[in-house]
Amino acid sequence: MPRLSPIITPDVAVIKLNSPEIVLVDARAGINAEQNYSKEHLKGARFVDLNRDLATITSDPANGGRHALPSFEKFAEVLSTLGILPTSHVIIYDDKNGSNAAARFWWMLRAIGHEKVQVINGGLQAAVKSGFPVSSIVEKYSQTEKYPVEGWKLPLTDSDEVEIARNNTQSIVIDVRDKNRFDGLTEPLDLIAGHIPGAINVPFSENLDENGFYHHAETLKEKYSKIIGDKNPENIIVHCGSGVTACHTLLAMDYAGISIPKLYVGSWSEWSRQNRPMATK
Repeated sequence: MPRLSPIITPDVAVIKLNSPEIVLVDARAGINAEQNYSKEHLKGARFVDLNRDLATITSDPANGGRHALPSFEKFAEVLSTLGILPTSHVIIYDDKNGSNAAARFWWMLRAIGHEKVQVINGGLQAAVKSGFPVSSIVEKYSQTEKYPVEGWKLPLTDSDEVEIARNNTQSIVIDVRDKNRFDGLTEPLDLIAGHIPGAINVPFSENLDENGFYHHAETLKEKYSKIIGDKNPENIIVHCGSGVTACHTLLAMDYAGISIPKLYVGSWSEWSRQNRPMATK
């Protein structure tokens, strides 16, 4: 059976809507996300909330970061509430070209072993522009039996391992935030500006072309193959501010046919609060 691409174009996604196994999910995030969903969303889409459903928000980001992963029990309940079964073909979009919660939800599903999951290339805007039908009616669907979640099957890492990796010439720590945040020139979300010493900056925005679509798989493969070189995939760590946009780069790598490396979920939001070394420029 051919490998399912993690990326799907809006025109192909709309054709698949009539299939009973398809579950379309709106994963836009930010202020008023659910309210905006209620005003207009792709027809048939169910809403998932980043903070409520795809993360555990704690009072102290020093332990797990701003968007720590939820418990397996909680995630199983979320999937059940959304009507997702192990046999479902899940198609996800957000309003940030897949760089926000869509990629995070994609990673979480893949991490529990769910293979049939794709993200709409170009996100909500591209889908609407392509003629994908929209609706302001909150979709009705049935909750399913509890999804069997046994654990995260994709590689994860923590700050202690990152501390070792950043000083190891056989490892690469990739920070996908924009250059100004990496250089410590600005920090809109966390308490301290800067980056993990030894990390390299590969902004997630470079995964996209000027129109907000993912570059061709071959282009991405060439790019990341040069960055990774001959290093073992298990020695590659990807992070961002809080473990959300890092998933955009993990998706890009998977799209390129590169083994999905380790995700440091705590990311800068955790590291910068743990009294660890920090750098600018």
